[in-house]
Amino acid sequence: MIVKFHKNFNKKLKKLSPKFQTKTEITIKIFRQNPHDPVLENHALHGKMQGQRSFSVTGDIRIIFEEYNNYVLVLFLDIGPHPKVYK
Repeated sequence: MIVKFHKNFNKKLKKLSPKFQTKTEITIKIFRQNPHDPVLENHALHGKMQGQRSFSVTGDIRIIFEEYNNYVLVLFLDIGPHPKVYK
């Protein structure tokens, strides 16, 4: 799996507390090993975000991403609290 990070993702990740940055790193490792691990709650998005997917870092922090060729390439687009990433 090739994982790329959009500049918007990196910008928002840096704004998170060190605690959430560490949790994000751990969660991304889990995602790389198995993007369908139940702990991630990976799911497709609908409406204006159709074509994108989301998974949970914590109860409120989400990562929005796009996957290509059955997870050969993944582009992380956004990270943040639920109300801010589902706009």
